[in-house]
Amino acid sequence: MGTHHADAGAVPVPTQELRHALLALNGTGVPFGIREAGGGKADLLAEWRVLEPAWGSGTNRRQVERTFKIWMRLLPQEREVRAMDEQLAVTRAGPPPGWVVQREGGRGPIRRVQRQRTLERGPDGRRHWVESFRLDTRDMKDPLRKTVVGAGWTWRGAFRL
Repeated sequence: MGTHHADAGAVPVPTQELRHALLALNGTGVPFGIREAGGGKADLLAEWRVLEPAWGSGTNRRQVERTFKIWMRLLPQEREVRAMDEQLAVTRAGPPPGWVVQREGGRGPIRRVQRQRTLERGPDGRRHWVESFRLDTRDMKDPLRKTVVGAGWTWRGAFRL
């Protein structure tokens, strides 16, 4: 699941300061939102919804909506953030994607990289590949990890919080 420790000699910040630093990621152009988890076992929740490009035509047209979640629990005594990954996928079908044909979900380490390219004609008249869709879950995990480790805390992946 991955454990990342702060640099040796790093001074850990107080819990509230770390919480504010994580919540402040919302306004920095990251592709996900982070909010209070609202009780329960987790303190914070980072969530990213991605709508993949549709494929097929007519009633065979399919489109997948993926939701990536990272549930975080702040443990002040250990100066540690325990993070649990969760992924949900809903496949919809139809000319306007309406009815649900498949649902998937699971917990565990999220690592997904997906790219789609299209062939386009450039201003010089030549055809070249242009990236039309990109998904990399590191765009979500890296800012969270860097914030936690930069605050002098440990980031620990977990199956349960």
